[in-house]
Amino acid sequence: MSTPQAPALSFLTTLSVSVGMPLEVGPTAEGYRRVIPITGGTATGPELNGVIDPVGADFQLLIDETTTHLEAKYVLKSDAGERLYITNWGIRTGSAEDIARLVRGEAVDPERIYFRCTPRLESPGPRWGWLAERILVGTGRRLQDRVEIDVFVLE
Repeated sequence: MSTPQAPALSFLTTLSVSVGMPLEVGPTAEGYRRVIPITGGTATGPELNGVIDPVGADFQLLIDETTTHLEAKYVLKSDAGERLYITNWGIRTGSAEDIARLVRGEAVDPERIYFRCTPRLESPGPRWGWLAERILVGTGRRLQDRVEIDVFVLE
């Protein structure tokens, strides 16, 4: 039997997603819910570049004091004018103190937080349609005014 080989990753883009003030929904049966408006941003990379439209949100579920589930939905307009619909599911974990600081909007060293995601990009055009046929993975950083996500194609 041959040794399994890990699949390769190809860097696609970095999404820099600007965010607004959170809307606190509050405690629910599944956890504490928040909605973070997406106010714009950019995509910059070797493959995909463009501007994030000021529409959409990150729907957060704080499971407990250390774990947050993230589900963001928004739209990117490529430099060539094509629109891509992005759905991004992720998980963010860290110490209770660091997660509390993030929730309050305070700065936390991204190295202290585990933030991974699986973006899905859909496009009606042929240039980016292939993305719907690939698995994408991302590593994220929550900064005070934005979220940065390095997006890779799993080959």
